[in-house]
Amino acid sequence: MARRKIVVALGGNAIQSVNATAQAQQEALEKTAEQLVKIIENDVDIVIVHGNGPQVGNILLQQKVAESEKTPAMPLDTCGAMSQGMIGYWMGNAIAKVLRKRNINKDVATIVTRVIVDEKDEAFNNPTKPIGPFYTEDEARKVMKESKVVFKEDAGRGWRRVVPSPAPVSILEYKVIDSLVKDGNIVIAVGGGGIPIIHSHEGLTGTEAVIDKDFAAQKLAELVGADTLVILTAVDFVYVNFNKPNQKRLELVTSDELEGYIKGQHFAAGSMLPKIEAAIHFVNTNPERKAIITSLEKVYEALEGKTGTVISKQEGSVHV
Repeated sequence: MARRKIVVALGGNAIQSVNATAQAQQEALEKTAEQLVKIIENDVDIVIVHGNGPQVGNILLQQKVAESEKTPAMPLDTCGAMSQGMIGYWMGNAIAKVLRKRNINKDVATIVTRVIVDEKDEAFNNPTKPIGPFYTEDEARKVMKESKVVFKEDAGRGWRRVVPSPAPVSILEYKVIDSLVKDGNIVIAVGGGGIPIIHSHEGLTGTEAVIDKDFAAQKLAELVGADTLVILTAVDFVYVNFNKPNQKRLELVTSDELEGYIKGQHFAAGSMLPKIEAAIHFVNTNPERKAIITSLEKVYEALEGKTGTVISKQEGSVHV
């Protein structure tokens, strides 16, 4: 049986919840690694994409607090690179620890990844991507009065800073990533959606934005020819009418059905919607592909077809 190639997108909030200390985040990643290594044991080649919303937001805050003539604050793209290295380092250590415990002979590598975006993308005129910690409305409005930073309400959870979120056009390191995976390595890449890069007269230049990690994972999955895109979130299934008396969970669903639910405004823009849209884009590129949306705790069972929301291009076009 041929080995499956899977891209797994893991949210930044799964690494940091309330406690932002390095120790707490590393402990959270050890629990994450336990779940991921379960699937690595079963003839699966894997690329792990992680979010960085809380982490890059905190790095930006630290940069601002420490800013002076001698220690100028770094721009957003550079802070994104910092978060890639930091989280990739922690995650690599956590996975290696579990591999040793289970006597699995595999190497794990983190690739600091640059992602090409279009400088004319409309997203630059309409910042929407939430990053950093949550604020009350009063706190957010106070910061907006004192600076050019934009805050928006985030899916009923509070107010967060929002930045441009352009679509990924291509991934500069995808051939390197694919080569490492084909050689049997576990690869951590496109952290936080990747470092947004534009083509300019000076060459490749970083830009102030954050690419949605689910769309970046989808683009990477396409470029490396993955069979399955797995998007991990806080719930085991995607729901329509979420948290209402007529709530309904989706198990096997087509991309056309999801398009209908999007038109019915069933998914929050800052939460589930980008995951749904990334899944639709991925399966529509090839009818043999599937996408799965589930929780980290259920990822192994979801890949065995026992739980989770499975998205395909056509009903019955893929087998779980």
